[in-house]
Amino acid sequence: MPPIQRDAMVELANLLRSLHHQKRPLVLPNAWDVGSAQAIERAGASAIATTSSGVAASFGLEDGQVPVGEVFLAVLRIAGTVRVPVTADLEAGYGLAPELLVEEMLRAGAVGLNLEDTDWTAAVPVLVDAGEQAERIAAVREASRGAGVPIVINARVDAFLRHLGDPRELLDDVTDRARAYREAGADCVYPIGLDDAGAIGRFVRRVGGPVNILLRPGSPSLAHLRRLGVRRISLGGGLWQQAQAMTESLARRLLSGDGGPFIETGDD
Repeated sequence: MPPIQRDAMVELANLLRSLHHQKRPLVLPNAWDVGSAQAIERAGASAIATTSSGVAASFGLEDGQVPVGEVFLAVLRIAGTVRVPVTADLEAGYGLAPELLVEEMLRAGAVGLNLEDTDWTAAVPVLVDAGEQAERIAAVREASRGAGVPIVINARVDAFLRHLGDPRELLDDVTDRARAYREAGADCVYPIGLDDAGAIGRFVRRVGGPVNILLRPGSPSLAHLRRLGVRRISLGGGLWQQAQAMTESLARRLLSGDGGPFIETGDD
């Protein structure tokens, strides 16, 4: 498929950034392949986000096990078949130098990315030093300037996900990290695993910029997150999980002799 023209990518990047500053939050039902991305676009989504766990599962692999070339190929296929901006879950960047990371994501047609602060190369995954991660974000931002496309950086803060202590005690550290990442050039910060409504509200007020929250069981509702000032709401692998559960349920009905969902009437 032909690459997206640079001027069009600049326009898509600016549109994606603007969607973080609208009256209503940007809601992202994450896609894992072309079919899911097209369905999400038909449903009226303003942008498409990919899910690394969903992409991995579509290969029959665990999250983090997909070869980097296959990740970018999946993004390329999605971005080449939708008209809205695409932001890619690129995990921790796969060890790529910032210039190459930006080059590959733009080549794949993505104008935004998630960038995690977990070191997955360690024997036991650990958080990257906050200063070191801020420097990496700054380098990615500089690389995007060099490429001529103002990509949207969603900086994921993994302290809650890693269960590194009492969530109430972690909030100060996560807030400090988020501020550092924003100062380094991140457009949005993503404290994945932060579910407490009061803590989310304090975090949003302290960060002073767009915040992404993962919608999952136990998190506040969409309406509540909007009232808290959250600007971006995503599902991660949630939509993929729901799709798989529905597929299994329908298949069980069919295999038990109930073909009702697949015919217009119940007549023989």
